[in-house]
Amino acid sequence: MKLKIGILAMTMIALVACSTNTNEVETTEENVAEQIDLSQYENFGASFTADEYLTMQEMQEKYHALEVGDSVEVTFLSTVNSVCQKKGCWMKLDLGGEDELSFVRFKDYEFFVPKDAEGANAVVKGWAHKEEISVEELRHYAKDAGKSDEEIDAITEPKTEYTFLAEGVFLKKNEDAE
Repeated sequence: MKLKIGILAMTMIALVACSTNTNEVETTEENVAEQIDLSQYENFGASFTADEYLTMQEMQEKYHALEVGDSVEVTFLSTVNSVCQKKGCWMKLDLGGEDELSFVRFKDYEFFVPKDAEGANAVVKGWAHKEEISVEELRHYAKDAGKSDEEIDAITEPKTEYTFLAEGVFLKKNEDAE
């Protein structure tokens, strides 16, 4: 009788162990399917791999968890909402929420992105910050974006924004241009 209980117990342990391994394999296969093929993207700034990255919604959650003055190093995938029209020295990335954007600048102004990158997919690597932007800076960026004098003059208070200092950027190549 004890032998039958022992065999039954060993069989149950083996079944549980096998089912756990199957789940781990499935998770790994899902992660491989979600990897980004950066050969389809054009690189600006430092090159990097996108083995681990956040989606725009995950990045939005990460930003919401930050306090003003906090920062975190991260890589994330998003869509370009707008670009500096003077020289491509900044861009805004969609965070998936209503009017929630990440204002991206480029480390030491070592590189710029094309002024026509609006709507492109972007993978950025660098430091995400939550900071208060002065009226002077907000007006400067509004001017760079081509806003009217009335819109610029309407900026009278500093604003808390999600900002990002990118070390490197990959933009999805425009398939129409190839």
